[in-house]
Amino acid sequence: MAIIGSILIAIAAVIHVAIFAMESVLWSKPSVWRRFGLRDQGDADTVRPMAYNQGFYNLFLAGGALVGLLLYWTTLRPVGFGLTFFSASCMVLASVVLLTTGRNFLRPALIQGAVPLIGLAFFALGQ
Repeated sequence: MAIIGSILIAIAAVIHVAIFAMESVLWSKPSVWRRFGLRDQGDADTVRPMAYNQGFYNLFLAGGALVGLLLYWTTLRPVGFGLTFFSASCMVLASVVLLTTGRNFLRPALIQGAVPLIGLAFFALGQ
């Protein structure tokens, strides 16, 4: 069970790294900011500082999950479990917050939160 949970949480981390790349690195491309529901360059320029900041939040969540998994499967199992559980829980909670902003955000919230939620269940059951 812990192996399946770890794989799912690692996939969730990859998803969050991809979100970081879109929000913080590739934001200037219209194909990227349109995915976030923006209609024109002016709106994208206005939102850019917030997207840049938010992208790094996603990167840090991914980093925490990956470092936690590394620790869990190598030397510091209890520390790794705690860090992994915390980081993946934050991913899930962030998706809930995203969902509270409107029904239009259901799909992104599911992308952001479903995989870590399922991964957490398997990871915790594996203990």
